[in-house]
Amino acid sequence: MQAGVRPRAGRNVVVVGTQWGDEGKGKIVDWLTDHAQGVVRFQGGHNAGHTLVIAGRKTALQLIPSGVMREGVACYIGNGVVVDPEHLLREIERIEQLGIDVRSRLHLSESCPLILPFHVELDRAREARRESHGGGKIGTTGKGIGPAYEDKVARRALRVQDLKHPARFESKLRELVTLHNAELTGVLGAQALDWKPMLDSALASAEHLKPLMADVGYRLFNAHLGGQNLLFEGAQGTLLDIDHGTYPFVTSSNCVAGNAAAGSGVGPGLLHYILGITKAYTTRVGSGPFPTELDIDTAGGVGHHLSTVGQERGTVTGRARRCGWLDAAALKRSIIINGVSGLCITKLDVLDGLPEILIATGYRLGNRVLDVLPLDADEIAECVPIYESMPGWSETTAGLTNWEQLPLNARRYLERMQTLIGAPIDMVSTGPDRVHTILLRHPFRA
Repeated sequence: MQAGVRPRAGRNVVVVGTQWGDEGKGKIVDWLTDHAQGVVRFQGGHNAGHTLVIAGRKTALQLIPSGVMREGVACYIGNGVVVDPEHLLREIERIEQLGIDVRSRLHLSESCPLILPFHVELDRAREARRESHGGGKIGTTGKGIGPAYEDKVARRALRVQDLKHPARFESKLRELVTLHNAELTGVLGAQALDWKPMLDSALASAEHLKPLMADVGYRLFNAHLGGQNLLFEGAQGTLLDIDHGTYPFVTSSNCVAGNAAAGSGVGPGLLHYILGITKAYTTRVGSGPFPTELDIDTAGGVGHHLSTVGQERGTVTGRARRCGWLDAAALKRSIIINGVSGLCITKLDVLDGLPEILIATGYRLGNRVLDVLPLDADEIAECVPIYESMPGWSETTAGLTNWEQLPLNARRYLERMQTLIGAPIDMVSTGPDRVHTILLRHPFRA
């Protein structure tokens, strides 16, 4: 190489959910890591769940990036993620029991805020209080994610780096436990917590986590300059984003593509392609407005079909997902927020056998007609979908790997979706296994 000539920099792809989460991001990230040398998780906590099916074996991941299932791929947990130390170590051990090397490839940002037992207790006690006072639950997973982000924003969080300094950790922990015990006992009617067992557990975890701690942003920058392709993996979905989702029925972090930069420590100029993951229909877990929702309990109905054929249960909670028709107006909002370069449509095969398929092209809200999801959750709850009907197909799409193999009506459905939302479909997932994929344009080569 000539003096002063840099090697070719890598190409970087961001994968985000464009609905209310559960779009099948894990499988797509795993598929794309065939062309990546690193996978980066940039927000959320172990409230996320990515289910992978490889050679018929199902694996569920919550904190560890999906690239762990590919040999030799580096995995990064960025500063935008909140980390429960005990959960992370359990997940590492579970994956290692499958014969997969984790620790030598996993890099944990020292800036990640920690989730500690009082966060979990606050989360659960607050949800219980909302329900008992008639306000209705938000639908959190009860894993302490929101309270941990609160401490981060309040600039009092214990972070991964504090685990290296036991005296500092103890001082900050005692202060936090005193603060949060006041809410637990004085407002929520719960029991006070003892800081000492938390300290012992955290310091025990620290010995296992110290070898994983890293300056993730700087490592990513150098990996990029060295020609490595990086894949940034989001959790949840755009419509659960704390700023842009159906507030207050949202998660506690920014799920959108722009946060891939802030949540990992790289500049936005290093994000080259945004892949939006979208189900061929719509699902939602937890509370909040859902304009195209269908009844999933009545046998023989479309909602029941989507729920049962799609096996729609949350990876983390096991809760039944609410199901409905594709909402193109909501998708349009997501396309705009994320700057989506291309879409991957998942679970197309779940629609097989339906004689008629509806797409919500917009809404009626009072005297107004809207072609994009409103920003106000109360207004969304009042929206009446405007549906467009399309003929279904009786042939199976399961496992197909070529666009021309798709039934004509399935292709017409996808083409109409593209027109309505204003973004190209670059991939179609036709089943849970990594090989069940139709590729039209490769994100790492586009």
